[in-house]
Amino acid sequence: MTGALGRTTAVSLVGLTGHVVEVEAHLAASIPGFTLVGLPDASLAEARDRVRAAMTSSGLPWPQRRITVNLSPASLPKAGSSFDLAVAVATLVAAGTCDGDVPSRVVHIGELGLDGRLRPVRGVLPAVVAAVAAGHPRVVVPAGNEAEARLVPGAQVRAAAHLAQVAAWYGADVEVPDIEPARAEVAESPAHSVPDLADVVGQSAARKALEVAAAGGHHVLMVGPPGAGKTMLASRLPGLLPDLDEAGAVEVTAVHSVAGTFRATDGLLRRPPFEDPHHTATPAAVVGGGSGVPRPGAASRAHRGVLFLDEAPEFSSAVLQTLRQPLEHGELVIQRAGGSARFPARFQLVLAANPCPCGRSVGKGIECSCTPMARRRYFSRLSGPLLDRVDVQLEVLPVTRVDRLRATRGEATAVVAARVAAARAAAAARLAGTAWRTNAEVSGAWLRDHTPRTAVHAELERALDEGSLSLRGRDRVLRLAWTLADLRGGTSPDGGDVGEALLLRTRGRVGG
Repeated sequence: MTGALGRTTAVSLVGLTGHVVEVEAHLAASIPGFTLVGLPDASLAEARDRVRAAMTSSGLPWPQRRITVNLSPASLPKAGSSFDLAVAVATLVAAGTCDGDVPSRVVHIGELGLDGRLRPVRGVLPAVVAAVAAGHPRVVVPAGNEAEARLVPGAQVRAAAHLAQVAAWYGADVEVPDIEPARAEVAESPAHSVPDLADVVGQSAARKALEVAAAGGHHVLMVGPPGAGKTMLASRLPGLLPDLDEAGAVEVTAVHSVAGTFRATDGLLRRPPFEDPHHTATPAAVVGGGSGVPRPGAASRAHRGVLFLDEAPEFSSAVLQTLRQPLEHGELVIQRAGGSARFPARFQLVLAANPCPCGRSVGKGIECSCTPMARRRYFSRLSGPLLDRVDVQLEVLPVTRVDRLRATRGEATAVVAARVAAARAAAAARLAGTAWRTNAEVSGAWLRDHTPRTAVHAELERALDEGSLSLRGRDRVLRLAWTLADLRGGTSPDGGDVGEALLLRTRGRVGG
């Protein structure tokens, strides 16, 4: 390597996919200047000023020559300030300030402050995972990202608080200041405690439906008047779900790392996440977006967990319709002018809705002030194609005074969660060797091949013939039937399971 050329590596994140990028700095005997090429976005193009100020503040000489920095491959979009450290190291190597052999084999990730301090960046976990997978285990990160980077098996992590510290590692004659490392600022999601299912009074049918949904990973629609307990039930679903396995924990943690809602000191996220955006949320807030390369939204942050839409008909149709892709495929592909990004989004959707604008058209002795047209228009905001993808649809009626007097304390979350875990274990054993984890993910072809013909309920076929149930809906009933069989310890569903599944699928169809 000549003294006029320096090389090192960095990582470019597109969605959750990391690409190792070679950073080359070339110094030419010409009018001093700095050019950054390789499809950088605006924030990356500003690295020129940050790197120059950081080097001079650190006591490192800034080359008075023509500097050209290339980010290869040039066809890959690159965004963010995480390239600052790599650009600075490549420039120091090209200038002869640092030895050029070691840096070329090390991945550098970090943002530079004007005083030379290394600042933490988002997405370090998936970036380090990509680097290790590409055969680059040696990684330098800001001290504020050290705990997160060390979560990756096989990574040889070295953390630095200042640019001068990194330059000294590579042979630069520079004084390393004694400073406090910059810490990551985590925009944490609202904390959600996991309340006990035993607190729910009555609602035995809804409790059973929630257990079935948790055991099979099924989506849920709850329709009922205000105060019936829909939100109370939905908030208890995450507590019924089992802990994430190792692969799921890494995947979920990577999403939250990119979103900036992950605290590395707590380790990998082991519990299924819970997201409940407000009904005024925009499509970008729910499914992801933003300028340049898209960022994950609430749907991706709920990956392997629960996405709860309270007052679902109040959400904009744009939000509701964009959920159809992740409900069907378990991922979101977001296209923007600055590039496309793919985020995992295999969540359990829970919709809660009133039957009409005033919410009082269900129950005896309750006067509803809405016209029939207003009731139909309100509930029709939940389109047929969206509801056809929701397995469990139930009506949640108010708990009467008699119900309260007769009600005994229901089963605790831990008791129900144990049955859910056993049912999921049975499904996992049956689906071993496939790409599926839960009954809700199984394909229609597998269902038709493995469901006993004796279990196909006559009422199910009649509903299909009459058009009240689509072919997709029929498959979803069979998925529910398999979950019911797993909960009772059966090897396959029988006619009773299919009949109960059909009831779970159709008894929430109100609002017309």
